[in-house]
Amino acid sequence: MGSHVADELVLRGYKVVSFDLKPYAYSSAVESITGDIRDKDSVLKAVKGAEYVYNFSGLADLDSASTMAAETAQVNIIGNINILEACHRHKVKKFLFASTIYVYSEKGGFYRCSKQACEIYIEEFRRKYGVNYTILRYGSLYGPRSTEANIIYLLIKEALTKKRITYQGSGQEVREYINVRDAARLSVDMLDKKYDNKYMIITGHNTLKVENMLEMLKEMMGNNIVIEKNDKDADDAHYTMTPYSFQPKIGQKIVSNEYMDFGQGLLECINEIYQELYHEKCRVG
Repeated sequence: MGSHVADELVLRGYKVVSFDLKPYAYSSAVESITGDIRDKDSVLKAVKGAEYVYNFSGLADLDSASTMAAETAQVNIIGNINILEACHRHKVKKFLFASTIYVYSEKGGFYRCSKQACEIYIEEFRRKYGVNYTILRYGSLYGPRSTEANIIYLLIKEALTKKRITYQGSGQEVREYINVRDAARLSVDMLDKKYDNKYMIITGHNTLKVENMLEMLKEMMGNNIVIEKNDKDADDAHYTMTPYSFQPKIGQKIVSNEYMDFGQGLLECINEIYQELYHEKCRVG
């Protein structure tokens, strides 16, 4: 997500600096600083001179983060506080935080806890120091540059390598998938002052059952895929129909008039993962 936002910012004429554990690999137009958000001094140095700061850092794999309480808190919460303090010290115009629709939920384990805590700290930095913010609550993202933390990436990779898709759930789960590029454009739109100190929900336009998405993948691969659903071992961290439980902090949903067709987006993912898997093998051989 962060890399697509960086690219979109460059397209709109912004000077962009990436601060990450690894060097930025997608564009020479983005200045790259290697560092860890848990290192307060490094974060303070990196933020100096910035007008706007996005935080896409932290443990993003819901399943892993939901079982590692201490590490999730150190990276997601303490790291975020370090960035907030740097924004306050350097008088940044606005801090934009990548949150999740799981903050509405009783699901999501320690990952959800960390995002809720971060949102509370962000609000307090606004009250105490006047740091403006926009909280971006993302739904089910998919698209290029995904990793195995992304469910659609995992399903496509298994389909390509094993001719099988194993899904831990009933398939009746409902999602609003949004292509990462569409989400990136909306995320950059959020720089506008009219979104200051608001919670914005960024998800897809249409709801889709997971079983329908699986059937789409199967058809795209010539129906040569076996789909196995295992509802018994489904992870309790994930929601079925809705992530929403009653919460007092309501977010506004924003959508774009132009967006990637879901089928086209899946085809792009399949091609990218196929090239990743088999082009590399051919080149090495």
